[in-house]
Amino acid sequence: MEYSPDTCACFTGHRAMTDEELKSSALLVSEQIKTLYAKGIRNYYAGGAIGFDLAAAVTVINMKRVYPDITLNLALPCPNYQSKWTSSQVELFDRVRARADNEVYVSESYHRGCMQVRNKYMVDKSAVCIAYLREKKGGTYNTVTYALKKGRQVINLTDVPLTDQISFDF
Repeated sequence: MEYSPDTCACFTGHRAMTDEELKSSALLVSEQIKTLYAKGIRNYYAGGAIGFDLAAAVTVINMKRVYPDITLNLALPCPNYQSKWTSSQVELFDRVRARADNEVYVSESYHRGCMQVRNKYMVDKSAVCIAYLREKKGGTYNTVTYALKKGRQVINLTDVPLTDQISFDF
């Protein structure tokens, strides 16, 4: 399904998060959904990674009780990308996947950079990027940098200040 970017937001965040960070980020995501809903954002893209991505996706699913017209769209890097996950991580992903409104694979098979292709896809489809960025390195940082370069609104759920000095080029 194709949506106007003005109605879409995407998520990016770290994979390695404590249980406390996952719980607090879910609360922060639900507050952002409430705020963005009032501004017309109805469609959310999650990348399907462990950590923040799945926490955000679960939060969107739970917020459908309040806002039944919001959608969860999974932008996945490639088939079988989760082959090294634990069985409990795969089980959670499968439950999220079953409740998602749409899913798309951005690459046919794993290759170096397919995660970046997925992140770029989500940013390109969205007006807003909701981030859980606590360190200025790695995939989340690169995604936030790309979103800023593309003129997207970036909402960081941590206290790390965002910069408009772009140092990474997709």
